[in-house]
Formats: sequence, structure tokens, C-alpha cells
Amino acid sequence: MSVSAPHRRHRGRGPFSSLTRRILAVNVVALAALVGGVLYLDQFRASLVTQRADSLLTQGEIIAGALGLAASSGPEATDLDILPARALLLRLTDPTATRARLFNNDGQLVADTNDLRPDAQVSRVELPPPDDGPGIVEFLYDLLEPLLPAARPRSLYVDYPLQQARDYPEAVAALSGSAGAIERMTADGTPHISVAIPVVRFRKVLGALVLSVEARDIDQAIRAERLAILEVFGVALAVTVLLSIFLARTIASPVHRLAEAAEQVKAGRGERIAIPNFSRRRDEIGDLSVALQSMTEALYGRIDAIESFAADVAHELKNPLSSIRSAIEVWGRTKDPNARQRLTEIIEIDVRRLDKLISEISDASRLDAEMARDRRQPIALDGLLKGLVDTYADLKREGWPNFELSVAPEARDQQIMAAAEQVGRVFRNLIDNAISFSPENGKVRIALTRDGNDLVARVEDDGPGIPDEALTRIFERFYTERPNEQIGSHSGLGLAIVRQIVEGHDGTIAASNRPGPAGGTAGACFTVRLPVFTDRPRRGSRTAVADLD
Repeated sequence: MSVSAPHRRHRGRGPFSSLTRRILAVNVVALAALVGGVLYLDQFRASLVTQRADSLLTQGEIIAGALGLAASSGPEATDLDILPARALLLRLTDPTATRARLFNNDGQLVADTNDLRPDAQVSRVELPPPDDGPGIVEFLYDLLEPLLPAARPRSLYVDYPLQQARDYPEAVAALSGSAGAIERMTADGTPHISVAIPVVRFRKVLGALVLSVEARDIDQAIRAERLAILEVFGVALAVTVLLSIFLARTIASPVHRLAEAAEQVKAGRGERIAIPNFSRRRDEIGDLSVALQSMTEALYGRIDAIESFAADVAHELKNPLSSIRSAIEVWGRTKDPNARQRLTEIIEIDVRRLDKLISEISDASRLDAEMARDRRQPIALDGLLKGLVDTYADLKREGWPNFELSVAPEARDQQIMAAAEQVGRVFRNLIDNAISFSPENGKVRIALTRDGNDLVARVEDDGPGIPDEALTRIFERFYTERPNEQIGSHSGLGLAIVRQIVEGHDGTIAASNRPGPAGGTAGACFTVRLPVFTDRPRRGSRTAVADLD
């Protein structure tokens, strides 16, 4: 058996379906966006720089205060004592290895700890311990680092040979009495933090103290933090991928199996395909499998009904055609005028029967489509029955029975959700059926009551009733239980159509006999039950989704 193109497409999706890829993409992209945002944010670095600058300012204020006290005594002092100032700078900055420069109030360099400490000119850099090379995380970080944004633009720090206060804006500000900090960058990209504090004695600025440090450890801390983030990201990524695949498999795999089963049902040739049962999942996939199972069962039922209907139609059409063919053959061989007249009447009866059959077969075949198209709305069943009874009373012919309608108080103004034309057709067929069996001047009784959540309508006649063996078969297609003289004028589809319409409105119909005297039968009774319409329709009822326009 050849496989259709959609079925081939289902089988060729591979281990990762489109749904799996989408779930993976959504989860991984969300995680990557979060990690990328953390890596891109420069708040951590800014906080480290601020902390280092605050530390330098605190240290500088202490040193500046000491220098102010060590200046020439008296409020008339106008300059710094160079030798005590140099000794004090060296003593106070030596433990922290911070470079300190002192400018007098003329902007001239008085002291520089790089000149006072012989080893200050040597730059020390902590090297990492020897290893076999960068790990996977370091390797990935080295690849990603050029893509990450650099820190905010910083000016280049220049260490002039002949330094003066005007070379550094923070020193100029300090000579004006304002402390400040600034971040620069050395030629090799190392952060350089510099603070300047005025040296004051008796509210008079005697000079400016500049403390500076190359904060290489800040970039190292940033790198270490980003590496740690990448390690966490790697673990989270692995967990996310595994959970995404698990989630996708719990969704995509059942859906894939259901799709394959649906394709097999579509391409099946006389073989009934079982839809996978996932009802134990108790989720939307389980609901989908139950719905597909119900749909498939209904589809197979519809196929069986169509096959049975086609066989019944062929059988019912054959009978009058065979009768017509036999009558024509006999008519051609006989010369008796009375016999020919009788044969002509038989042909006319069979032709009318064929016409009736074809009309009702056409109606029955269109019934499903009409019920699907008809808009359902709340209808007062007592009003519909009253209108029908009044119409039949106005059309009453000779020999017709009388019509009687009774409505129980609890059934008045009660509504059903239905297509008015279809429900009207149900009761027209039942009343027509009762008329055809009722004796002359008999009575057809229509009664409406309410039983719980159902409206119960009964159509009774005074006819001969229905044989007990026919009570369950009376609603089968083409089945009829009539006197011989009525067979040609009835197709046996009327009650089958009635049952189809009633069941399509979530109702039921049953046939019974009215008890008569001495245990006999007083007539037939058809009982129709239809659910009462409320603002909150019963769960599972198709009236719950009916069009209320």
C-alpha cells in the first residue's frame, strides 16, 4: 500500500520534531538572554571601582590631615615642610603600596613615593600557577569576551616626567578645596584609580595629596565572576536541555503517535485502526486522545451506517422496480382489458412508491448536513406544539381524527435548545403517522409534561397499536408495519428520520402501546424526551455550544 505524502512527512521528522526544537529554543534562548544580561551589565565592576575609590579617599583624608598637622606651625603658615612631609607620606602609604604624590599650593610636585621607595618603579603582577592550559570555561570565555561590551569610556592615564598639578584635573580641584576621584586606563588597559584631597591647616589649602593605584585586581575579579556565571550557565543549560527534551517527548511523542494513527485511519483500506489511548495522563493530551477515539468510533459508525443505508436503498429500490418489470412483461402478453387495467394500476402504485422512496432517501441523506448548518436557539416547546396542532386543525380533511393538546403547568414556557425546523419535522412526522393509523373521527392526543431536566412530549392515537416484536424495530430504516393497502404510500424512513433528529438534539424517543380494555391495545404512543434549556447547559451536551444568535 502506498503511503501518502503527509504520512511520509510524519515518519521522516527524526528524533527532534519541530515541537521539540521550539521548546528547546524557547527555554535555551530565555536562559541565554538572562546570562547574557548578567554578563553585559557593568554594575558589579562599577561597584568595585566605587569601593576602591572610597577606600582611597578615606586613606587620603587621614594622610592629608596628618600632613596638615605636620606643616609649618601657626596660622600664618603658607607652605609645607618638605622633609617631614616626605617621611610621613612614605610611612603612611608603605603598608598599602599606594602611590602618593604631594603638590604644594603652587602646583609643584613636592613628594612622590615612587621616588622615595626604590622598588616602587618595579611593577609586580601575580601570575597564575602553571597548568595544562585553559579549561573549557576559560576557552569559551576567551571566545565570548570580545563580544562583551567594554567598560564605559575612560581617559588614558599618562605619567609625565615632570609632573605638575595642572596635569591632573583632580589635583587642580583639590587645590581649590574640593576632594575628588577619577578612573583612567593605562596604556595596557589596566584600570587606574586616582583620588585627590586638599591638605588644609586652619582652613587654608597648603597643597594637594594625590593617591593612585592600578586596580588590576578589579578586572581579575570581573573575569572570575564571569567564569563562575558561565559555569552555572553550563549546568543550568544542561538541566534545561534535559528537561526540555523530557517535556517535548511527553508532548511531541504522543501527538506524533496520534497523528500517525490519524494518517493510518485516513489511508486505511477496510482495516480499523486503534487510536492510542492516553486517557490516564489526565491532561490535554489525554483529552485529545479520548476525543480522537470518539471521533474515530463515530467515523467508523458513520461508515457502517452509510454502507447499511446503501444496501437498504438498493434493496428497497429493487422491489418496486422488479414489480414494474414483471407487470410490464405480463402486460405485453395479456389481451384482457381488465388485467391490463390492473397491471397499469400496479405500475402507477410502484412508480409513486419509487418517487416517495427517492424523495425521502434524498431527505435522509441531507439530514446530517442540514442539522449541522441549522442554527439552534431557545424554543418554547409548548408554543411549537400549539402552532402545529392549530395548523392541522385548520387543514382537517374528511375522515381525519380530532386533535387534542394538553400542557402540564410545569412544562409551560419551558424552552429547549434546538433548530425549530428540525424539531417541527419530528412532531409533523409523528402526527402524520398517528393520522394514518387513526380510525375515522378518532382522536390524536399530544401531551407535554416535564420530568426533571427533560421535557416529555407524547403523541398518541386510537389505531391498532404496534406489534410487540416491532416496538424495537419501528425506528429502523425502511421498516414498516402497515396494512397492505398503505405500503406503497410509505417508505419506512419517517420514524428513522425522527429518531436521528431527536438523538441529534441530545434526546430520546421510544414507542409503546396504550393499554386498552381486557388487556388489549388502545393505540400507539410515541414518547419524545428533550433536555430543558437553561443558562447553564448540562456538561457534555451539544446544546452547550449551540449558537445563541
